[in-house]
Amino acid sequence: MRRLMLITMILMLMLGVSSVNLWAEDVPGSNPPLVEQSETAPPPLPAEEDPAPDPGGASTLKTDPGLAVDFVWVLVCAFLVFFMQAGFAMVEGGFCRAKNVSNLMMKNAMDMAIGSLGYFAVGFAIMFGADKMGLIGTDGWFLLGDAYDVSKYQLFIFQLVFCATAATIVSGAVAERLKFSSYLLYTVAVSAIIYPIYGHWVWGGGWLSSLPFGLGHLDFAGSGVVHLVGGAVGLAGAIVVGPRFGKFSENGKPNAIPGHSMSLAALGTFILWFGWFGFNPGSTLSAHELRIAVIAVNTNLAAAAGGVAAMGVMYLKSKKFDIGMTLNGILAGLVAITAPCAWVEAWAAVVIGLVAGVLVVLSVLFLENIGVDDPVGAVSVHGTNGIWGLISLGLFADGTYGNYTTEAPYVTGLFYGGGAGQLIAQVIGAAVCFLWAFVLGLIVFKVIDATYGLRVQPTEEIEGLDAHEHGTPAYPNFWILK
Repeated sequence: MRRLMLITMILMLMLGVSSVNLWAEDVPGSNPPLVEQSETAPPPLPAEEDPAPDPGGASTLKTDPGLAVDFVWVLVCAFLVFFMQAGFAMVEGGFCRAKNVSNLMMKNAMDMAIGSLGYFAVGFAIMFGADKMGLIGTDGWFLLGDAYDVSKYQLFIFQLVFCATAATIVSGAVAERLKFSSYLLYTVAVSAIIYPIYGHWVWGGGWLSSLPFGLGHLDFAGSGVVHLVGGAVGLAGAIVVGPRFGKFSENGKPNAIPGHSMSLAALGTFILWFGWFGFNPGSTLSAHELRIAVIAVNTNLAAAAGGVAAMGVMYLKSKKFDIGMTLNGILAGLVAITAPCAWVEAWAAVVIGLVAGVLVVLSVLFLENIGVDDPVGAVSVHGTNGIWGLISLGLFADGTYGNYTTEAPYVTGLFYGGGAGQLIAQVIGAAVCFLWAFVLGLIVFKVIDATYGLRVQPTEEIEGLDAHEHGTPAYPNFWILK
């Protein structure tokens, strides 16, 4: 019996060892497989092979999380600036009469649509292509060639919404009497030529950025490149198209033509105020540039100060707290701080906003007194205060931040002992910007007027552009509002 038990144990031991050997022969390694391998599985890839093509150069983002964060920051800010189109539409619609609101909505929509195509075709290449003699960019047409790159596409979408902003500023200045089809022609001119060429001079490596004064002409987020360009072209358009019927009496005295909805105007102002936090902080083009906190605070303070100043001036003048001028004061403060927002302290942002609020009131009154009809105050908000914003940089730059990067030389204004150099560069840039945009605007509007016609017929203007130009009144059941 003992022999039988011993033999049985030996046989079981031998069987167990054989089983282990069988598992080891089936699968390399020390552990059994969890899933049976398929006989049809593809063979493993070679240890080394050529990298896959990388259209647009996006692979860098996958390996550099910091760069990816910068991309997200810039794109989100671009989306905020895009939303400002809604703000402009509401402001212009509110400040104008009900019979023309559909027309204004169409103009704002086409500023973005046609502006996108014009800037895509030639504008971006002119602005940021390889520099030619400091005057113009020369490559990147239709985003072809080397422009097919994620970094270029990122810059394109951010600058595109700036371009659309410059174009849409004009729609308010020429509102309620301009042919819609003529307006489309003007939009092409601004998005494809006027804005990109001046933008190249300042932001694309052109001659204004290389002036031998201070650090050259500076404009952090576009008081000149965007707002003064739009305001100056708007002034040209308002002069060429002439005032609305009933705006001026026979002796030249201006008459008030109230807008149909201060609610819409206020909503639009709040949207623009909100979108400006993409406009200015986003112009760092980097989420890692922590100066964005300074820029955001300065942006808000200037807007607040501008609104308070405009309200105060109007109260002194009329003993009324005027909502329309207060809203324009807020926008004026935002426009003025756009150029110096990265280079000034908070107290200076307040001063800049206060001056802007006073200037917008004085500018509106001045333009009316010389016979210029600007229904929404676009020229005064964006043109007059675009100039002030550029000049204020030369006065208040505090010498603690470089030219777009902290490694560059510091920007120092006159009040901080920097001498007059930077101020001179700012004055030169402001003068060039106004003359460029105003003269080109005059040419464009004069040519359109002489060849195609600029203004609608008197009966169409009196009855409203919505019905005659679009066939779709904004308020079909409330014509008492017109």
